Amino acid sequence: MNISIQDLTKIYGNGHKALKSVNIEIENGMFGLLGANGAGKSTLMRILVSLMKPSSGTVTVNGIDLQKNRKAIRKMTGYLPQDFSAFPKLKTWEFLDYSARLGGVKNKRERRDSVDEMLEEVGLYEARERYANNLSGGMKRRLGIAQALIGNPQIIIVDEPTTGLDPDERIRFRNLLTKISSRDVIIILSTHIVGDISSTCHQMALLRSGKVVYQGSPEDLMNEAKGRVWRVQASHEQFDEANIKFNVISTIPTNTGWELEVVADSVTGYPAEPIAPNLEHAYVYYMEHQTLNL
Repeated sequence: MNISIQDLTKIYGNGHKALKSVNIEIENGMFGLLGANGAGKSTLMRILVSLMKPSSGTVTVNGIDLQKNRKAIRKMTGYLPQDFSAFPKLKTWEFLDYSARLGGVKNKRERRDSVDEMLEEVGLYEARERYANNLSGGMKRRLGIAQALIGNPQIIIVDEPTTGLDPDERIRFRNLLTKISSRDVIIILSTHIVGDISSTCHQMALLRSGKVVYQGSPEDLMNEAKGRVWRVQASHEQFDEANIKFNVISTIPTNTGWELEVVADSVTGYPAEPIAPNLEHAYVYYMEHQTLNL
C-alpha cells in the first residue's frame, strides 16, 4: 500500500490556510502525524477520508486518485474522527454490527464473529448489551476505535485516538495498533501526544502551521536534537530566570534548588550536562529552536 500526498493545500472560506503545499509519502505500517492543536492535522485527515475536498493538490492511493475514486477508497478505509459519536439507540454490539456492514462484511455469521472479536480486543465484550449513550467517555472512545478497525480495512486513520483514555487503555490501544500494523495495511495516527508516536510509529511527519517541517523516522528526529538537551542544576533564586531563558521540559526539586531538563543550543551560567534526547525533546527543539520558513 502507498499513499502519495502532493502539493496539498486547503484554504477555508474565511481565508484561513489550514494546509500549505503538503507533500508526504506513506507506506505500509504505522505512520505518525504529530503537531500542536491547530497545526492542520484534522484537516488533512478529513481530506484523506474524502470528507473534505482540498483547494489544490492531489492524493493517490496505490496510484488511484482519491478525488476521482472517493467511493472505492472510502470502502477500504477505517476512520476514527476526533469528535466520534455513536448512535445512542443502538447497543454496543449493534453499532459495531452496523459498522461492519458499512465496511462490506455481508455474511451474518462472519459479522457476528468479527464483532465479538473486536469487542474482546478493545475490552468492551462485557458491555456488549449496553446502549452506546450509556458508556463512559473512555468506553465510547474504545467503541470508536473498534468501529475504525472492524472489517479489516486496508487503510486505518485515527485522529487523536487516545483522548479520554486512561494509561492502561492507552497502552492497550497502542498494542492493538502495533499488532494490526504487521499486516499489509497503512495506519495513520494523528496526535499531539508525543508518546503515542514514539511508542508505535517507525515513520512520521511533523506539521507546524499547515506545513510539513519534518518527515522521517522518530530516531532521525531525535538525532537532530543531540547536543541540545541538558540537565541543569538551578538554585531557588535561578529558577524563574531559567524558565525565561530556556525551554524547560521537566523540573525536579532537590535539596539545593531544582534539577531541570531543558532544550537549548547552549547553556551558560548554570552547572549543566548534556543528556540523550527523547522524542519530546526533539519535538520541542523543532518547534521552538529551528528557523523555519513558514
